Amino acid sequence: MKESIQSICIFCGSRSGLDKKYIKIAIEMGHLLAKNNIKLVYGGTTIGLMGQLADAALEHEGKVEGVIPQLLFPKEAPHPKITKLHITHSMHARKQKMYDLSDAFIALPGGLGTLDELFEILTWSQIKIHQKPIGMLNVDGYFDGIIQFLDTAVKQEFVKPSHRKLLIIGQTPEEIIKKIKRKKR
Repeated sequence: MKESIQSICIFCGSRSGLDKKYIKIAIEMGHLLAKNNIKLVYGGTTIGLMGQLADAALEHEGKVEGVIPQLLFPKEAPHPKITKLHITHSMHARKQKMYDLSDAFIALPGGLGTLDELFEILTWSQIKIHQKPIGMLNVDGYFDGIIQFLDTAVKQEFVKPSHRKLLIIGQTPEEIIKKIKRKKR
């Protein structure tokens, strides 16, 4: 296992959301990754929070690798300026490639795709496919309902407390990166 975080996969929306704070946080995250020389692995497109995140990392000379399934063309155009683009044959192959390229994972606000990616990577950790850190950036309570669901699932004994602890929660990009680096040690 690598001792340091060299790449982080960010799961986030292909839409920007109603409030501009989500764009702001995606930009802050992109800048922070580049500043810390951490490669961004993400969904590979120019749209939504994904595009804002990639642009922000590139703006600060960060390395950015995108992974996009062929089936999303032309709906989600690949980002033309990223360091490297991987095109996969399916969504499942996309998630596997993102996993292979990453030392850790963070979910930013997003929709069903973001939740699908987050919960699959959590499940992989639960069944010991990997031990990579997994975080969630809970911007102004965006994920409060998900956090409450997980806590209820623990109380009702559908989720073990040790599995609930696999998900690291942070309120700011700086906080979540620090927590993930600590967990990696």
